[in-house]
Amino acid sequence: MSKLPLSFYQNDVVTDLAVQLLGKQLFTLIDGELTGGTIVETEAYNGVMDKASHAYGGRFTNRTKVMYEQGGLSYVYLCYGIHHLFNVVSGTQGIPQAVLIRGIEPVTGLEVMMRRRNKAILQPNLSAGPGALAKALGIDSKLNAKDLQGDEIWIEDNGIYYEPEQLVAGPRIGVAYADDHALLPWRYYVKGNKYVSKPHTK
Repeated sequence: MSKLPLSFYQNDVVTDLAVQLLGKQLFTLIDGELTGGTIVETEAYNGVMDKASHAYGGRFTNRTKVMYEQGGLSYVYLCYGIHHLFNVVSGTQGIPQAVLIRGIEPVTGLEVMMRRRNKAILQPNLSAGPGALAKALGIDSKLNAKDLQGDEIWIEDNGIYYEPEQLVAGPRIGVAYADDHALLPWRYYVKGNKYVSKPHTK
């Protein structure tokens, strides 16, 4: 087991970090149940200047305050009152950057993940998409603002590496409200991986 060091998350270039997280492995340990998988899809959110970011224009609320902490914490929020979404806070304190984890390829605790998702057979939608992966990993608001060096939720480097030609960059999903920023190619995913939420968009 090789947890990513705190320094990994201090990268001020959030798009770089979003790419570097591909191939890393996200784990949770909840009620004694270990689950995890390889990150295959991410989206970068670039702080106060990014119209798609919760912190755009310097918004500081109970929800967004964790984004202003130094990198290396979890940011979990409820989307549409239904889905919890897991983000990695990045960069330096006071600069509210985060990377949304959109898809993982399941590796550990498959039976637990399938039970949480009420699945009888393994299909890609088990953990493709940010809401699905959060439910599969048991991530909810109780895991917000957690130290990613801790023992509840963390990310490891287990030597999985993708060559640049294996990766795709395209517009983020579900951010049409962000006007011109909706078109920025800040979603990154592993080409051909079936656990990518929407692999065919360019």
